[in-house]
Amino acid sequence: MIHLLSILLLAAGLGAARAQELDPAAVQVLAGPCANCHGPEGRSPGAIPTIAGLPAETAAKRMLAFREDADPSATVMPRLMKGYDEDEIRALARWFAEIPK
Repeated sequence: MIHLLSILLLAAGLGAARAQELDPAAVQVLAGPCANCHGPEGRSPGAIPTIAGLPAETAAKRMLAFREDADPSATVMPRLMKGYDEDEIRALARWFAEIPK
């Protein structure tokens, strides 16, 4: 029940925290929507890029660019990234960087 409450609070934006304060379980919850397109743990089985194992700074720069609408060819990523603050994006980038490709 407590885990479910944590998920709901994070989804509602009430559980946002600084990147250095996010524990791995919280980051894993934030990464949940990524699996819809990029596959489980960021390992894409298809044409969408795998994000597991990307260098953290590379991934963070890309996600931040999506959030700022800097990529005119992007489709859904700008809308998704607007739901994360910079610290959450950097925490996600570090989390995916630690997953082997």
